[in-house]
Amino acid sequence: MPHAEALPLAAPNLTAVLFGLSGCLVDFGARTRQHGVRAEHAEVTPGALDSVLSLQRQQIPCAWLDELAPAVSRSLAAALPEWIKPSQHPATINPWPAPNACWQALMALNVERLDGCVLVSGEPRLLQSGLNAGLWTIGLASCGSLCGLAPNEWQALSQKEREHLRGKATVQLFSLGVHSVIDHLGELDTCLADISLRRCKGEKP
Repeated sequence: MPHAEALPLAAPNLTAVLFGLSGCLVDFGARTRQHGVRAEHAEVTPGALDSVLSLQRQQIPCAWLDELAPAVSRSLAAALPEWIKPSQHPATINPWPAPNACWQALMALNVERLDGCVLVSGEPRLLQSGLNAGLWTIGLASCGSLCGLAPNEWQALSQKEREHLRGKATVQLFSLGVHSVIDHLGELDTCLADISLRRCKGEKP
């Protein structure tokens, strides 16, 4: 009898996804840290809403973290769906890059294991916190604090200038030890699928 072909293993579902707030879900360029809250800073970044809605459809819990003052964070998060939970971990207690904020956010989501948990951010100190916490990490090159440009400033650059800044930020993010780097959240679905496949092959963060 011919041998039945082995079916490929299905990629494991992710457990939870944590996001940075400023410079990730909203506030392209993380400008609030330098200039305070403005209405345009609360605009969602490219691909952010599609990404979180995709996670909701897959029933993958998610939350956001920031170390800005609570009133500032709430103002920035106003454009996000209410079901995306904010982390309640005070930024003054065990501040980034300590892992506590990430662990606290996962505990608030009732996540029972670190396996399959991912942090997405454009802020190096938060990404270091995620690495210290034992999470998979995805860095954002163009919309985080390493480039630090508002959307109109970013668009005003030439293609060559954008590539230079993006490349420089990518090198800095990989030098931290992050597992993947993407331009913005519009590329997140593909990146999460890649992490699922890497997990399927036995890779650990």
